[in-house]
Amino acid sequence: MPALSIIIPTLNEEARIGAALTGLAPLRTRAVEVIVADGGSRDRTTAIAAPFADQVITGPRSRSQQMNAGASVATGALLLFLHADTMLPAEADMLVVDGLGRAGLAWGRFDVCIEGSGLLLRLISASMNWRSRLTGIATGDQAMFVTREAFSAVGGFSDIALMEDVELSKRLKRISPPLCLAARVTTSGRRWEQNGVLRTMLLMWRLRLAYWLGAEPDALARRYGYSPRNG
Repeated sequence: MPALSIIIPTLNEEARIGAALTGLAPLRTRAVEVIVADGGSRDRTTAIAAPFADQVITGPRSRSQQMNAGASVATGALLLFLHADTMLPAEADMLVVDGLGRAGLAWGRFDVCIEGSGLLLRLISASMNWRSRLTGIATGDQAMFVTREAFSAVGGFSDIALMEDVELSKRLKRISPPLCLAARVTTSGRRWEQNGVLRTMLLMWRLRLAYWLGAEPDALARRYGYSPRNG
């Protein structure tokens, strides 16, 4: 039985999934399980992923449902949820297993670095990490990890259109505070740069504020036409 299972939700990620899984190959040599949970890709995502993952499963297009499905077939005692455009540090498995064990905590996340040029993305990365430490809330870009026991105890991810990571964090905080690892995952800044860094940042702030004021995530997604990527 592996100590750690990595679950990657995907949707039409043929351009990135090969590199993402190749980057996880050293971890698989240390018995880390890798599961790709696809949401019905119309490209070659699943075909490309198959040789480089322990399991490739397909289900409804819903990032939260895909991650729950991946968790349901995972065999590791610890679960790590990873976006297809996010790269883990080389010793991520040991950092997670040893870190949770030493701290006696149930879940956690990494610091994040948004890849791209310009000072603004570095400032946004720093603010995300600072805010997460202050609030105890993690986002999917930070490669959240959790014990199987705690994940089951809170019922997994809620089936909502967005904010599923924030909502899960709120429930996991009732079990323990998060382990905030200073080691950084690197996530693509492509969506930030394509849509405009300031515009993307303001949209996220608006969505987050509306959510904290009580707006339903599905209603927010419809209102702003917001569809978060799966990977």
